[in-house]
Amino acid sequence: MRTEAGHVDADVLHGDGAAQANAVRRPGRPRSERAEQAILDAALAAIGDHGVEGVRCEDVAARAGVGKATLYRRWACKEDLLIAAFASLKTPLPRPRGESAREDLIAMLEVMAADADDPRYARQFALLHGEGERFPRLVARYREQVVEPRRELIRSVLRRGIATGELRPDTDVEIAMLTLSGAVLARGKHDTTPAEPGFAARVVDELLRGIAAR
Repeated sequence: MRTEAGHVDADVLHGDGAAQANAVRRPGRPRSERAEQAILDAALAAIGDHGVEGVRCEDVAARAGVGKATLYRRWACKEDLLIAAFASLKTPLPRPRGESAREDLIAMLEVMAADADDPRYARQFALLHGEGERFPRLVARYREQVVEPRRELIRSVLRRGIATGELRPDTDVEIAMLTLSGAVLARGKHDTTPAEPGFAARVVDELLRGIAAR
């Protein structure tokens, strides 16, 4: 058995190997997942302390308590690590159930609104976008790998709503998607208080008044 740093665990080399292995395992998430989360948390802390430019993979590994090899097995370079760290602040959107475009959109916007209310989210994303001119490739890759797939999920719900007749056939999917996500993000950016219960439903219903089939 090897530890995260890649060293052989001496306890497992003696006696009953299976029993010893079970004895040293910690409860909860697998060790690899714990290490990955520790690295991402350390990267976010480093970004907060030093900015994007000041982050060093070696320092992140040390802060996370893992070896550099553990970090580089997951992310080949600093840019990959930073994208993963920023992405970790976003809760995965729920998969559409396919029964109602309205209900699926509300479920997605509720997750987005909760993320926008997280102070870490606001601070880190302000930093990311504030340094966009200095690191255009990083921001472009983040949008491509993280933002765009989430937007496409919203578009898919809108397109399905058109196909099922729930939404008007002439609905502008792109404008509808931007209207929905923009309302949530704008509220989180300019209002430090948590979103009121039912906020996501109000956003969706206001839009649907314009694009719902009559």
